[in-house]
Amino acid sequence: MRGVRNLSRADGIRQTMGFHTSLAALTLAGLTAAAQPATADAPATIAYAQRMQTWEVVLTSGKVVEVPEALTVAPKDAVNEGERAPFLVSGDGRHIFYYRKTDGLFVERTVHGKERVVAKGITAYAIGEEWPFVSYDGSYVVMGTAGPGLGVFADLRTREAMGPPEKTDSWSLSGFSPDSKRLLLGGEQMVVFDRALRPRLRLKTRLEPSALAGDSTTSAVLVGKPNKYRKVRLLNLRTGRAGTVVKVKLPRGRYIDDIDFDRSDRLIVRSRSAKGVAVYQVSPRTGAVKPLKEIERPDAAAWVLPGDDGYEPWTERK
Repeated sequence: MRGVRNLSRADGIRQTMGFHTSLAALTLAGLTAAAQPATADAPATIAYAQRMQTWEVVLTSGKVVEVPEALTVAPKDAVNEGERAPFLVSGDGRHIFYYRKTDGLFVERTVHGKERVVAKGITAYAIGEEWPFVSYDGSYVVMGTAGPGLGVFADLRTREAMGPPEKTDSWSLSGFSPDSKRLLLGGEQMVVFDRALRPRLRLKTRLEPSALAGDSTTSAVLVGKPNKYRKVRLLNLRTGRAGTVVKVKLPRGRYIDDIDFDRSDRLIVRSRSAKGVAVYQVSPRTGAVKPLKEIERPDAAAWVLPGDDGYEPWTERK
C-alpha cells in the first residue's frame, strides 16, 4: 500500500503508490537457536529477516539462517553508494529476495533453495533509485522507480520480464490481489491488470485505493493525513461506488501503517507499537478491531516482516 508505506529517500514520490502486504503468515516462535548455515532441512517458513553483520532470516521454528550472499548496502559503483540494500520476504514467508554480492543481480530463492535471477535489468547499481514490490506468493515482482513510475514487471512463473503496460511508465502500484493473479495500478484511471498486464477492469476516480481484495473488484481506501491514517472506506472498482468512511478503532496514539485483504478477504491492518508491530482484523462496516498478534522487534539494525516493502515505518531501530 502506498500513502502508508514510506520508502526512505523517496517518500514524496511513493506516498500515492500501493502494494500488497500479506499478513497471514506473520507468526513467531521462540527465538533461541544460534545462527546456522543453509542446509537442506526445509521447507521453511520465515518469521522475519534481520540485518546483523549479514542479512539473516529467523524461521518460525526459531532457527536463524544466515544469508551471506546478500548485499547489505549498495556497492561503491552504485548511484547511491552505501544505501541500504533491500531484502524482502514474500507474504507467505517462503521466498527471499535480495541483491547478491557476486554480480549485483536481484535474485529470488527459498531459504534452502537455488537462486533465480528475477530480471537481468534489475541490478545493485540502481539501489535507492529503484525498489522492488513482491506478491504474496513471491511469484511476481514489480520495480518502482524514482521517475516516478514503474519499470520492470517480472512474472517468475513464466520467467517473463515486461515493461510497463499500455506504453506508459506513469503508473503507481496500489496492490496485488491475495492470490497474486491481479495487480491494481493507478494513473489517470485505476486499472486491474492480470499477470500478463492485460486490463480487466477500469475506473476513473479521485480516490486512491491502497489494497485489492480477492474478488479483484473491492478495494480499500485510506482516509486522512499521510502517516496518521485512522479511517478507511471500501471502493467498488466496477461500479465506482464508495462505502461509508469508518474510523478504525485502534488504541490511542496508534495509526494504520499497513492495510490489506488477507486470503479470506478480511481487512487487516498493521500498526507500529511500542514493542514492534501489532496486527488487527478490521470490520469495514464499524471499524471495530480484533487483535491478531503483536510482533516484538528484534535487537537488530533493521528488520523485515513477510510482505514488507523495502522500507516500513518500523524497520529501523530508533
